Amino acid sequence: MTDLVVAGARVVDGTGAPAFDGFVAVRGDRIERVGRAGEPEPEAATHLEVGGRTLAPGFVDAHNHSDLVPLVEPWMDSALRQGVTTVVVGNCGSSAFPSAGAPELATLIGVPPDELDLAWSSHEELTERLDGCRPAVNLATLVGHGALRLEVMGLERRAPTGDELATMRRILEEGMEAGALGMSSGLVYVPGMYADTEELAMMASVVGAHGGVYASHIRGEGERVFDAIGEAVEVGRRAGVPVHVSHLKLEGSLVRGRVDELLGTIDRARQDGVDVTADQYPYTAWASVLSSLLPPWATSGDLLAILADPGSRERLVGSVELGEDGWQSSIAGVGWDRIVIESHASGTGVEGKSLAAIAHERNERPADTCFGLLIADPDTTVIGHAMSEQDVAAILATDEVMVGSDASAMSPDGPLGALPVHPRNYGTFPRILGRYVRDERLLTLEAAVRKMTSLPADRFGLRDRGRLAEGAHADLVVLDPARVQDVATYEDPHRFPDGIDVVVVNGRIAWSADGPGRRPGRVLRRG
Repeated sequence: MTDLVVAGARVVDGTGAPAFDGFVAVRGDRIERVGRAGEPEPEAATHLEVGGRTLAPGFVDAHNHSDLVPLVEPWMDSALRQGVTTVVVGNCGSSAFPSAGAPELATLIGVPPDELDLAWSSHEELTERLDGCRPAVNLATLVGHGALRLEVMGLERRAPTGDELATMRRILEEGMEAGALGMSSGLVYVPGMYADTEELAMMASVVGAHGGVYASHIRGEGERVFDAIGEAVEVGRRAGVPVHVSHLKLEGSLVRGRVDELLGTIDRARQDGVDVTADQYPYTAWASVLSSLLPPWATSGDLLAILADPGSRERLVGSVELGEDGWQSSIAGVGWDRIVIESHASGTGVEGKSLAAIAHERNERPADTCFGLLIADPDTTVIGHAMSEQDVAAILATDEVMVGSDASAMSPDGPLGALPVHPRNYGTFPRILGRYVRDERLLTLEAAVRKMTSLPADRFGLRDRGRLAEGAHADLVVLDPARVQDVATYEDPHRFPDGIDVVVVNGRIAWSADGPGRRPGRVLRRG
């Protein structure tokens, strides 16, 4: 007998093909049959009649930071209840393998690293640890270039020696052989910002040899975005590897409205033979660590010494506000008044306020306020209201741009629920389906679902995922197109969306409107 039948559905299969009325039958963790309305349905242990609601493949979050979340909140509610069944982690150069990168990821989700057992010696051991947590959704991993540098070179601001490069390549090779999807880089973060193009290409060539992907948080997303995309393309060209640009955007007034030029840059790279894609979250604000505002020659650990010298202090102020020699300022074109503190160790006294407002209260320059906050808490996070709605919509409408939340999973009443976060943690996928598909008709439902399913699954080598097809893995989502919407806001971000009614992961109901089900996720391997 079939295990599960989802019937009476409007089937959107993930390929972009027109929807049809039908059903899907599941046996074990695979789709046994996709049928049309009127065809006989098999008998099943569980029969779900969904009354014309949409049945789609489970969503694949192409850019996620839930690397260590299964160790803390394995139910992963904010991802699951958006309809996400697989998250691609290890992004922005940060990954839990090699293990030197794990403490930074723990801090990112608000957990002191010494409260977790982060000791693993191989990618396989990490996989076993995560699988043992029984996560609710699947995880697929990239190896972070920054984590590789930390493992081999620490925080050294220099090029690797030949031996160091060989060691990083060997560790990356181990990860690829264990099933990693590729390598990511984070070129506005320490230590990734210390790498040059040649180093990145030498590392990415390992990925190319294994059929993986090079995903990059590029070196600038404002006035230097075009050069930064050019560098990513050059890495792909030299290494013979597909390139994926993380959270594609135009940041700040200096580039606002140049979306045709941005997309044209990527199109020309494709025409020149470099395979380039991108992901995007549908919001006009980014979120990051405050230390990302600092140039490569200054880190939060250097601040006390730099600020003690008046000349060095003024050089730093100029660099942060204006940029320098290939490094992009995140303030230029955005402004201190649009950079808002998301989290700080001092608590709610500064959270939710802009750096300009805090500086006004303290009667000091915004740059000095920034430095003071970093000295008090190097892990301070911020939200930057930097993009225009018109640019966000134009990027979203592009066929080869997929969806990535740039978030980590959590629950309002879980251990991570007190963490100040961006609303994208809870709302990314429903926001597209509600606002941009139903309300604004920017995309058809079929096109939007493709961006969330087969497009990222194919890009990252997740075989038999992202489609409703016989033999495919049974990751499914039932949603109501008339009700689906995000309700999380910047002021109140810990709010689950509406309109996602059933989520099936690997053939088992992981969540439904009746409440949580199984935790059937697993760590996936490339291919």
